[in-house]
Amino acid sequence: MFIVIQKHLKLIIVWGLIFAVLSVLVSLLFPKYFSAESQVLIISRDRTGVDPYTQAKAAERTGENLAAVMQTSDFYDKVMEEAEVSFDKTAWTGLTERARRKAWTKNVRAEMMYGTSLLKATVYASTREQALAFSDVVSKTIAARGWEYVGGDVAIKVVSVPYAKNWPSRPNLAMNGLAGFILGAVLSAWWAIKYRKHLFGKI
Repeated sequence: MFIVIQKHLKLIIVWGLIFAVLSVLVSLLFPKYFSAESQVLIISRDRTGVDPYTQAKAAERTGENLAAVMQTSDFYDKVMEEAEVSFDKTAWTGLTERARRKAWTKNVRAEMMYGTSLLKATVYASTREQALAFSDVVSKTIAARGWEYVGGDVAIKVVSVPYAKNWPSRPNLAMNGLAGFILGAVLSAWWAIKYRKHLFGKI
């Protein structure tokens, strides 16, 4: 098998490159989305007799709860009600409830950075400027109204202002191209091994 692959390595690479180019071209047909990230610090308020480790773990559990709550309709409504920051809401108008929930789950994500008490929020929008504005309103909503979901024993503060790259995050052309190359190489290698006698003669 390895002898076959080695003998036809150039052909395998060529087909890998063809699939990579096709994957990139297909990716260009999809809408482009820019991502923006921000971070909020979650601090458990000091309680008598509670050690720092326990407080840190409590902050992590709070962050996990907030990350889950950020996917809900109630949090969506709070973001849309935010008046301090202006952002384009047209992408969210005219959608059915199901479509809105699907889009919100896809374009608003949060994860706890364990060991740091930091919650990282990532949002996606059609332009870099809108991604920054959207991230700003989401992080400020968490900081201002997150206590409504987890109680008043925590302090939530924005510690990292929104940051966005200068190029789209979706579709990921590099990853799609790499996936296409691997797929093309694997398929051509399999084809060479399976049909080598028919295509290339005896080895």
